[in-house]
Amino acid sequence: MSQRRSSGRGGPRGGGGHERNIARPSGRGLTVRVKTAGKRTQSSTRWLERQLNDPYVAEAKKQGYRSRAAFKLLQMDDKYHFLKPGAKVVDLGAAPGGWSQVAVDRIGERGKVIGIDLLPIDPVAGADLIQMDFMSEEAPDELKRRLGGLANVVLSDMAASSTGHAQTDHLKIMALAETAYDFAKDVLAKGGAFICKVLQGGATGELLTLLKRDFADVKHVKPPASRSDSAEIYVVALGFRG
Repeated sequence: MSQRRSSGRGGPRGGGGHERNIARPSGRGLTVRVKTAGKRTQSSTRWLERQLNDPYVAEAKKQGYRSRAAFKLLQMDDKYHFLKPGAKVVDLGAAPGGWSQVAVDRIGERGKVIGIDLLPIDPVAGADLIQMDFMSEEAPDELKRRLGGLANVVLSDMAASSTGHAQTDHLKIMALAETAYDFAKDVLAKGGAFICKVLQGGATGELLTLLKRDFADVKHVKPPASRSDSAEIYVVALGFRG
């Protein structure tokens, strides 16, 4: 069954009657304090308090996005304009679906969004979502089959489980970034874009050299919606040379 998409950058309306595709929170609410109760630890109490007081969490609910991460993509696209109407987009590490929602809204009816994640993803109208490990041998061929041609944008918000050891975590996420890049260079059309999560310090060594060779413009970006205490940043590579 075909699923109707929005007609482009104006976007549909999200939950609660609020306009979607607005990249910043519309206002600040009252600060919520959470008491440590029952079996809740201090760390879980701090996490809950941060969630309840996070304006992007509240705005995601208003606009009907699956997660606050949607605003990171909105803000990067507002600045660099890589999600163009009619584009074909691959979303790696798509769960819970916020980035796929943004991509569908912005590329419009003529575009295509294919998402993949190891975790299950509830359906997103207008997106083709796959539950599969992107690191498996079968995943790239399955994505290419569903894509049915070249992509204009490859997004990767993939992250490995944290070990608590900064150097190990950096190596794990860089391995994901390198695998995402290997896939992107196989499927991107000339002029395409690659947007990928890395950690503080950014794309380094051989990966950075390859990105600068294969793309006309490579930047490291920390969108406002990325928490200040998070080590994540994004590499935005534009103008794939083909």
